[in-house]
Parts: sequence; C-alpha cells; structure tokens
Amino acid sequence: MNWTKDEIKFLKTLSDPDRIQGFLDSIDYNPNPECRSPRWVIRKLSAHCFEGALFSAACLEFIGYKPMLVDMRAWNDDDHVIAVFQKNGHWGSVAKSNFTTLRYREPVYRSIRELVMSYFDFYFNLNGEKSLRSYSRPLDLSIFRSRNWTTTDEDLEFIGDKLDSLRHYPVVNDTMIKGLYKASDISLKAGMLGSNEAGLFKPGK
Repeated sequence: MNWTKDEIKFLKTLSDPDRIQGFLDSIDYNPNPECRSPRWVIRKLSAHCFEGALFSAACLEFIGYKPMLVDMRAWNDDDHVIAVFQKNGHWGSVAKSNFTTLRYREPVYRSIRELVMSYFDFYFNLNGEKSLRSYSRPLDLSIFRSRNWTTTDEDLEFIGDKLDSLRHYPVVNDTMIKGLYKASDISLKAGMLGSNEAGLFKPGK
C-alpha cells in the first residue's frame, strides 16, 4: 500500500463496514464514465458504483478483510458491483449506488448467492422492471497488488474487464422473468431518494 500519512489517518476512522458505508452515503454520486482509484475517491469525495466498490474493498482490506468484489449483471439497466466481506462465516456487502436500496447488507447471508438475492426485489430500472439477472464469483483484488490499484492514477477499467470475464451465475430463468411484476410506485420513489439524475441509466421502453 502506498497510502500517505493523512490518508492512513482518514482510513483509520473507517474502522468497520458500517462506517465505510456511512462515508459512501455522505459523498456525491459520480456520473462520469471513468474509473478512478480509492485514493481519488478520497480526494474527489465522489464515486459511482464501481469506484465505490473499489474504495470499499480497499477500506475493508485496511481493517483486515480480503478485498473482494462481486459483479451483478442486469437487463435494461446498469450492472452493479459490490464489495463483499465475510464475518463469522457469513457474507455481507458495502456498496455505492444511485439507488438507496442497493447499498449495505449485514453479514448474515450464508452464501454469495443468498447475499445477491437480497438485492433482487430492490434492483429495478426507472421503468420499475426488476432487472437483476446474474452474478459473478468473488474477485480477490490482491491479484492486482503490483499495479497499486488502491492509489494509482491509472484508470482501473482493467479490473472491470476481469470482473466481466468471470463466470456469472443466473438468478432467474425465462419462465420466472415472464412472471415478474414491476416495482411499486412507492418502491421507485424510495429507491431514487437523493439520486443524481445525471447518473441514472435510461432504460428502453
């Protein structure tokens, strides 16, 4: 790690997953098509979903967890990336999202699939269509240590490419998809509370 003294001082304040999530909730959503390092998230005080997941993974590693990401693929919607962690044999997650319902999960889930499925009913596009379709196995970011992914000025899209190349596991089949109902109006309003319109995916009709 190439953190500065000031960065280390700041990271020490994010001493558990809940505090990491609290910081992510407090900063702006980045609508720009870039992927900057956790160091840049600290400097800019903004992050989109992928940047937020990378930042969370770096913070989790700083406090003793493995830095792991899971990719969730969607139909007619943005994909979502979460930082996952294991505590007492159960999985939880930390995430940045433009939708309030796609963020933190307590470490109470027995498997990655169980964790991912906790997002299903809350994962919908602006049309209210429930859009989650599959998820990846966890990616341990330790494999990118030589590229200083936590502090580099390099764009980190290469990590996105690696995530995309992993095997993804379906969460619904065609029969299930045909029977899905749309999210309610109140769920849509709750999900979009405080969202940055510039960063919202515009689904097709």
